[in-house]
Amino acid sequence: MKEEKLLAVLRLQRCKAIGDILAKKLIVNVGDVEQVFKEKTAILSKINGIGSHVLKHLFDAKNIKLAQQELKYIQDNNISYSYFLDDDYPKNLQHCIDSPILLFKDGKLDFSNPRIISIVGTRNISSYGRDFCNQLIKEIATYNPIIVSGFAYGVDICAHKAAIEYNLQTIAVLAHGFEQIYPKVHKKYINQVNENGGFLTEFWSEEDPLRENFLKRNRIVAGISKATIIIESASKGGSLVTADIANSYNKDVFAVPGRTTDLYSRGCNNLIKNNRAYLLSSATDIVKMLNWDVQEKAKTIQKQLFVELNENEQKIHDLLHDKGQQLLDVISLECNIPIYQLSSILLQMELKGVTKPLPGKMFELT
Repeated sequence: MKEEKLLAVLRLQRCKAIGDILAKKLIVNVGDVEQVFKEKTAILSKINGIGSHVLKHLFDAKNIKLAQQELKYIQDNNISYSYFLDDDYPKNLQHCIDSPILLFKDGKLDFSNPRIISIVGTRNISSYGRDFCNQLIKEIATYNPIIVSGFAYGVDICAHKAAIEYNLQTIAVLAHGFEQIYPKVHKKYINQVNENGGFLTEFWSEEDPLRENFLKRNRIVAGISKATIIIESASKGGSLVTADIANSYNKDVFAVPGRTTDLYSRGCNNLIKNNRAYLLSSATDIVKMLNWDVQEKAKTIQKQLFVELNENEQKIHDLLHDKGQQLLDVISLECNIPIYQLSSILLQMELKGVTKPLPGKMFELT
């Protein structure tokens, strides 16, 4: 993205009087984010939701200065980002009306895998919840899903650690900027998460983990995945907010039942009782409800016994056959194929049933 366009996105994102829904409406109506700040106010004021109060904040000189500072931080620190209209923006989230117009990324994130599930729950996880979380991820690991959570205490960090243990990509969605980490005790997991996935946030570099930021963060956790799983929750809590948001997006929600006397099973039991979540007793429930088995069988049927490969495809096949799983960069180097060509070739080979992608930009033969 050109510097001028990114600056315009940052200015719009910084405007406190404009949320993501209204920001997208503005962009769509004027045709481009840069045009938002070039358009006459008389034209902008005709857009539903754009009044004098919004226009005052939209053209506030303070926002320009702050946006320029954040742009410098992004450039100086080589921060990756995704604009909501870009191809690399998470597809599931792109379909949510209130998704962030800009996401900041860190790590080895790969959203090409359609099997994405969010796992959330109480910070006060019990041994029952911990054991269930670990066993669930162990059993679904064969389907190679991406595990999303919020990097918080309890269920969140349990899900991230289990995903790493079973070589699954994991994504931590933060409620603050990249200049800090919350909770601080989880700093020791940063490198592991980055090597097995990475971090996402909509918040600027120095933004603090304020309470309202956690509530905003929850919509990303719910929207980025195909389904949200609540492991344990009291009768009130952030994970229930995430479940409500997921339901509003018409996503599947699962909850783990517990004893009626257990404080941190009440929220899950109520979700199930009120038909706001499917009862989750084992990994089989996930596999069946999300049709993962059907998808696997379809791939098996589509796979040809004798597949014709062109020269480049044969090079890749031979490398993976001889050396097993390989990084995208290694395949490019070993086969002397540029990355921009290699991605397309690997996709064709996947469609032929010859290769399959793994977390961390790894590939192997089927």
